Amino acid sequence: MTKQSFVHSVLDPIALTRQLCEIESTTYREGAVGDFLAAFLADRGWEVEKTPVEQPPESAGDGPRWNVYAGVRGQTPDLVFSTHMDTVPPYIPFREDAEFVYGRGVCDAKGILAAQVAAAEALRAAGFRVGLLFVSGEERDSAGAKAANLQSKGSRYLINGEPTDNRLALASKGALRAVFRATGRMAHSAYPELGESAVHKLVEVLARLLRLELPSIEDVGPSTLNIGQIHGGHAPNVIADKAEAQVLVRLVGDSAPVRQALLQAAEGLAEVDFTLEIPFVRLRAVEGLPTAIMKFTTDIPQLSNWGEPLLLGPGSIHVAHTPDEKLAKKELLEAVDLYGKVARKLLA
Repeated sequence: MTKQSFVHSVLDPIALTRQLCEIESTTYREGAVGDFLAAFLADRGWEVEKTPVEQPPESAGDGPRWNVYAGVRGQTPDLVFSTHMDTVPPYIPFREDAEFVYGRGVCDAKGILAAQVAAAEALRAAGFRVGLLFVSGEERDSAGAKAANLQSKGSRYLINGEPTDNRLALASKGALRAVFRATGRMAHSAYPELGESAVHKLVEVLARLLRLELPSIEDVGPSTLNIGQIHGGHAPNVIADKAEAQVLVRLVGDSAPVRQALLQAAEGLAEVDFTLEIPFVRLRAVEGLPTAIMKFTTDIPQLSNWGEPLLLGPGSIHVAHTPDEKLAKKELLEAVDLYGKVARKLLA
């Protein structure tokens, strides 16, 4: 292993978290944070690639967005740290006290990103061959990860960052997203016999969904179903001619029986459009490190060309996506050491 000289000062991951969280980057608006990261990493001696990620039609053209890769010039990385730059809405301004940092993205996943940069710089200085990959779109459709998978760097390992309470994940649930659309015929609500209510049809479908017995695995737990959005109708005194619901199932195995159950629940009442599927994955442990089962979904299935995956990061998923998102400063600093420890074990 050839040791290289890097003269940059030791990175402060708390300060970097603050800088990242002060840049609003809800999904589809990752351009500014990608620009910042590319410049920041280049200034610290990394060779940086900034790759465009396409905007979907529903984003209404929120400007450019990127994936950012950083490595050492002329070097194939053995291990790449990766997480996402986008956050869920709404944006929550950054603040901190002596113990915690607060705000949108502090644990999902900008604090993780900062810890990964700090760990990678320490490993780089020690002569390890490492890289950094930060992607757009994880919170919606993994668009950035899908694009990055076409441009892998030949790494042997990928450490993906999500809030796992600094425990290695042994499994991560998949996701199946479906849109249920019911149609009917408008009429005056005083004469319902002259119309056909799409809302009433959809309500029956949703009641059936909530009664479903979904697959379960003993060491992981059950699949779970969430009805996340409902839209329909025009006014209380109008029989609705259209109604729609967005449903997300967290998978613990093959999606086929779940798909069939959703289709049967909608039969004769609504059309079903499956808009996203991310498979359930099992992951490896590392001797001597605590482990857990994660009920959420990650970019890992979309980054299959980046090496054997591991899932690890500071923070609790229980506060991610909430108004109370926070991360303990102590846990963030511990993650830097933990990332370095895992990398050294893998590359020993």
